[in-house]
Amino acid sequence: MYTGDMFTSSITFFIIAGFIIVFGVILWQITSTIKQNVNNNAAPVLSVSARVIAKRTEVKGDHSYTSYYATFEVESGDRMEFKITGKEFGLLAEGDVGILTFQGTRLKSFERNRS
Repeated sequence: MYTGDMFTSSITFFIIAGFIIVFGVILWQITSTIKQNVNNNAAPVLSVSARVIAKRTEVKGDHSYTSYYATFEVESGDRMEFKITGKEFGLLAEGDVGILTFQGTRLKSFERNRS
């Protein structure tokens, strides 16, 4: 009885293993995103006085995708970094002081003091 050669069996195994690994990574990413959204939605919406202490960008995909981040420091000295839009990034300046509204890890708004 002929069951195929070892090379074909190895290739088949690695192809199947590759698909399982890729599917597992995708499933893990989806699960992590859903869990983070559920946690954010369950968290209270908080508004605190804060100051912008840093801004940064992260470029992925050889300049095809840019993520924007801002770090805020609240009166207690704690620092929080939030992912923000490009428009928000352009409107914020380091040193801005205002009211930071957030829910979990999600930035809701930052209202700069006008004085």
